[in-house]
Amino acid sequence: MQFNIYCSPYNNVHSISIMDHIVLGIDPGSLIMGYSILAVRDDRPSLVTMDVLYLKKIDDYNQRIRAIFDNVISIIDTHHPDHLAIEAPFFGKNVQSMLKLGRAQGVAIAAAMSRDIPFTEYEPAVIKQYITGNGNATKEQVARMLQMQLAFTDEPKYLDATDALAAAYCHFLQLTHPMAALHQQLKTKTHRTKSRRQQWSDFLMNNPDKIQK
Repeated sequence: MQFNIYCSPYNNVHSISIMDHIVLGIDPGSLIMGYSILAVRDDRPSLVTMDVLYLKKIDDYNQRIRAIFDNVISIIDTHHPDHLAIEAPFFGKNVQSMLKLGRAQGVAIAAAMSRDIPFTEYEPAVIKQYITGNGNATKEQVARMLQMQLAFTDEPKYLDATDALAAAYCHFLQLTHPMAALHQQLKTKTHRTKSRRQQWSDFLMNNPDKIQK
C-alpha cells in the first residue's frame, strides 16, 4: 500500500542535476517523520525541499511502518541523494515510544540501504551543537539558525521538517568544517595509540620472562 507524501512549497528539483552532493536528512518518527533534501555545490549548501510525512491518520502501526519505507524510497528515487543523515533516537522514559521511534529510524535506514545509500546517525545534542553552538538549543532556535544560514523565509508547519534539515546541514558541516579532518585524525591517532598500548600490555602479560627485574 502506497501513501502519498505531502508536496513541499520548497521544491527546486530542476537544480538537482548540477549539484555535486545531495544529502537526505530525516527526523524519524512513527507519527510524523520529517525529511529534507540539501544540495551542495562548490561547498555551498542550498535547500531543495523539506517537509513531513504525516502518519497520524494511519491507524494500523504496521501500515505506518510500511508507509515510511515506501515514501523514503519515493524520496530517494526522486532526488537521488548521495548520503542519508538521520537523527539518532534519544533516550526517554517511555519505553514503548522509544521502541516505536527506533523502528521508524530502522525502516528509514533500511530503505536507504536498499538503494545502496550510506547513512550517518547524529545525536540530537550533536546536531544542535553544530547548528547553534548550543547542544541544549530548542527546536525553534535550530529552525531560526537554519533560516539564517540557508536563506529560506517560509516556516514549515511542523518543526520535524527543520529537524530533518538540521541533520542534513549537520552532515554538511561535518564534511566541510576545517577542523573535521583534524578531529578525525586525532580520533584515529588516539585509537591507534590505545591499540599499541594494548598490544604491548598483552605481550608483557603473555611473555613475563621478557621483563627485566
